[in-house]
Amino acid sequence: MTYQPFDIHGGDRDSRFLITCDHAANTVPDFINGGDLGISAADMSRHIAYDVGAAGVTRALADVLGCAAVLSNFSRLVIDPNRGADDPTLLMKLSDGAIIPANRHADADEVERRRSALYDPYHGALADLAARREDTIIIAMHSFTPQMQGRAPRPWHIGVLWAEDGRYAQPLIQRLEEEDDLCVGDNEPYTGYLPGDAIDTHATTHGRPNALVEIRNDLIETEQQQTGWANRLAPILLDALHRSGV
Repeated sequence: MTYQPFDIHGGDRDSRFLITCDHAANTVPDFINGGDLGISAADMSRHIAYDVGAAGVTRALADVLGCAAVLSNFSRLVIDPNRGADDPTLLMKLSDGAIIPANRHADADEVERRRSALYDPYHGALADLAARREDTIIIAMHSFTPQMQGRAPRPWHIGVLWAEDGRYAQPLIQRLEEEDDLCVGDNEPYTGYLPGDAIDTHATTHGRPNALVEIRNDLIETEQQQTGWANRLAPILLDALHRSGV
């Protein structure tokens, strides 16, 4: 079977929503250093290699909403599709205390090779799906670790990231805050402003309403948890859409 750098889930569905998952997999294709980045299996199972649980939530959420989803099929350590093409962190050489040997001496030609084989096809698929409708809303699904090395624990169960376009994100945050058992982050645990990232490229520059949703990854480790979050989020996303008026 030919390797595909992305997976489209429910591609024939017609919905305003498009769910993306930039960090869905910890796959290292064989043509990248023989499928080995030089780090341990334990590190490849951590958040540094992919967004734990995010793919399961993405697929389940797309099923509940009846919309399409596009998911990467390569580790963010191979090349990060949520970074701009000229971002210096496109190929990480060090991530949360782990050195990435296969990236340590990667030159411009190697970056271009990975970009052509992986990054560009993923973004091409995303662009095609987003352009099918004039009223597309992009929901980018991610997960975050409960604690980064040497930093304080993160209390948020879920965070919504946004930049200058809060038309949809702000009503979504307000709706999530009405859930009395959730600690909700507004641009936490990260800022939503990252020039050239996937949301900036496919949503902001096209005037498409959007939100980047981050779920703490210890809450979505199992298939049952992932399905549970998808079932919970779907009506919230729909209610936020109604409130936003976009």
